[in-house]
Amino acid sequence: MAPSETEQTYSTKGAYVSGEEFTRDTNYIEDRVVADVEAVRAAPVEPSSTIGDPRMAGLTEGAEAWPVEAGRYRLVAARACPWAHRSIIIRRLLGLEPVLSLATPGPVHDVRSWTFDLGPGGRDPVLGTERLQEHYFKRFPDYPRGITVPALVDVPSGRLVTNNYPQLSLDLSTQWAAFHREGAPDLLPEDSIDDMMPVVKRIFTEVNNGVYRAGFAGSQRAYEEAYERLFTALDWLEERLSGQRYLMGDHLTEADVRLFTTLVRFDPVYHGHFKCNRNKLTEMPALWAYARDLFQTPGFGDTVDFDQIKRHYYVVHEDLNPTRIVPSGPALENWLSDHGRERLGGSPFGAGTAPGPVAAEERPPGANPLYAR
Repeated sequence: MAPSETEQTYSTKGAYVSGEEFTRDTNYIEDRVVADVEAVRAAPVEPSSTIGDPRMAGLTEGAEAWPVEAGRYRLVAARACPWAHRSIIIRRLLGLEPVLSLATPGPVHDVRSWTFDLGPGGRDPVLGTERLQEHYFKRFPDYPRGITVPALVDVPSGRLVTNNYPQLSLDLSTQWAAFHREGAPDLLPEDSIDDMMPVVKRIFTEVNNGVYRAGFAGSQRAYEEAYERLFTALDWLEERLSGQRYLMGDHLTEADVRLFTTLVRFDPVYHGHFKCNRNKLTEMPALWAYARDLFQTPGFGDTVDFDQIKRHYYVVHEDLNPTRIVPSGPALENWLSDHGRERLGGSPFGAGTAPGPVAAEERPPGANPLYAR
């Protein structure tokens, strides 16, 4: 029987393997929300970057500056997505919840992408819409690219502001400083930036994107090359983290946030679903202890929803998992086991303090051992 028009429009085809080697589309809407609009507009044009740059003074070609305003914007960030998850963590660490609201689409989307199916009546309670796509189209009626998260939406107009996730998380630290909570950590310490950015670049290229390069490879050769690159980088991180508590030394930085969102997904999805199976995260002593240390740090593990993570990958990527069966495992209790990283010294927040408990309305609804106790 032929599919109905509705099924053709809304069905999840899940075609993610589109060629021999996976290449991520990094052409984003590069507008920025900034503290001083006129200064940013007057600064020299900046080059685009796949990882962003906290030192960026101006705008990339064709981008616009929007003013930082409490309550004006809504962060649309699916808990399932690692790129969106980092913005959820940083928003929480910096205490921006009162001034930047959060919309969390469900984990399973169709060909039109992210829907607000978790909201009452299938709509976001603030934006009043069913799909993030509607906000892209309000800004760009013929928007030709993927509807991605995280995204900032201008609530009064309903227009998309930016989906440039690499710069977005950095700007939350630098441009929104006037609204940071008392005791917010410095995730971008000035004396570490020059050393941190090459680390961030390697993590993005070889680990954050490396798992996708393996999972979406279209040939045996491309897969094996991606596999080798990924585990070469994980071995480098294992060695680096054997002698220091965090990626840049004694305190948390943005680099740790960017690595964590891949590590927390490694055993539940990347090891099996993306064939990144030389070993599990739990079999790499330093990385596994480091991941548990972060998970048990306020702002990290308390934002994780393992159910949404697994449903997204195993259901949406239909070409990799045609049955769309979601695995029952792995067990999660070991995320709360003793990590022993205190012996390396340091403290997560430096001169700052931990964020308070997650607000009841923002607590992840799915599986998480922190909420099972």
